[in-house]
Amino acid sequence: MEQMVETYRIALGADHAGFEYKEAILKMLEEDHEVMDFGTFTSSSVDYPDFVHPVSDAIEDERAELAVLFCGTANGVAITANKHFEVRAAIAWTAELAALSRQHNDANVLCIPCRFIDLATAKQIVRRFLASRFEGGRHERRVRKITDGC
Repeated sequence: MEQMVETYRIALGADHAGFEYKEAILKMLEEDHEVMDFGTFTSSSVDYPDFVHPVSDAIEDERAELAVLFCGTANGVAITANKHFEVRAAIAWTAELAALSRQHNDANVLCIPCRFIDLATAKQIVRRFLASRFEGGRHERRVRKITDGC
């Protein structure tokens, strides 16, 4: 069940394909949240791991509670972020997927595929991600199993 959006410390990161969406969503989030922008800061070609690792580090050391990553497909940023022990990164191209990633997987990093959705949809996805909560219960056991073998 979704609740009122609370205030979060949110880390953002993007490659060149996600730069414009990151900038727009940064402005949207700054109204209600503490936001850390880890770049990129231009639309010039860059390597996404250079921005994903600092965002993921912010999750691991608890400077950020949640994060949003932006790239063309979201695959590269999700794969990179999920290399970090405390990160549970999920790709979402609909608001429902974003909500389910939080409710069932306790996702703390949202990955947006900017080449496949429009900006209005990306904003809806981010809002839904922030408004959703982990349901626990049977999902808690499953989420624990993600890192138990590490």
